[in-house]
Amino acid sequence: MTSRVVAVVPAFEEEGAIGAVVAEIAAFDPAIDVVVVDDGSTDGTAAAAARAGATVVRLPYNLGIGAAVQTGFRWALERDYDLAVRLDGDGQHDPSELPKLLAPLARGEADVVTGSRFRREDEDEDAYRPPLGRRLGISWFARLVSLLSGQRVTDTTSGFQALSREGIALFARDYPSDYPEVEATVLVLKHRLRLVEVPVRMREREHGSSSITFLRSVYYAIKVTLALFVAMGRRYAVPSEGAQP
Repeated sequence: MTSRVVAVVPAFEEEGAIGAVVAEIAAFDPAIDVVVVDDGSTDGTAAAAARAGATVVRLPYNLGIGAAVQTGFRWALERDYDLAVRLDGDGQHDPSELPKLLAPLARGEADVVTGSRFRREDEDEDAYRPPLGRRLGISWFARLVSLLSGQRVTDTTSGFQALSREGIALFARDYPSDYPEVEATVLVLKHRLRLVEVPVRMREREHGSSSITFLRSVYYAIKVTLALFVAMGRRYAVPSEGAQP
């Protein structure tokens, strides 16, 4: 039986890019349903996504990337999808790379597959080189999460993922807010879901600009580092229903 797959695409002020993102997913596989979660955009993001053929879920105001992603996974869970892929709305994730992410799920080897910009299939190929400050932060979180979890990870800030039904259910119930990807990696490992990284290429942003400034990067590093230690100290990342806090 063919698995039902949905692409969850969070987007904020991505009018210039979102239409092409939706079209590329459809070109890769027309059977993949696309849901764009418009995180309170004030531009034409929602209209552009709808014109391209996506289902659009509009949040009433900007709640942040974590809330937008969780909304998308809740939408997928409620509609009983077997698999979900997540791509960002800025066009940096190439849908032609999706077979790499979906293959471990098809083989039953993983529950969550992350596209890593720092794993290379060929030692001769160019590695992804973000700005120095961001590169240091990414390296710090990869080392910290690897140490805390006991599993080597290389890219804890990637938003390019594929998830099984178990992964969808987890992120629909609980997904961190405010720069969430690092904490989400810990959430997956705390719940003993199988996490696999595969090498992917990331494209340069063609429209808009990143919201991560230097000061936000400092705030991000401090906040998430503290959050990671708190998360690792909790017995359950998502308390069982009826459990005592």
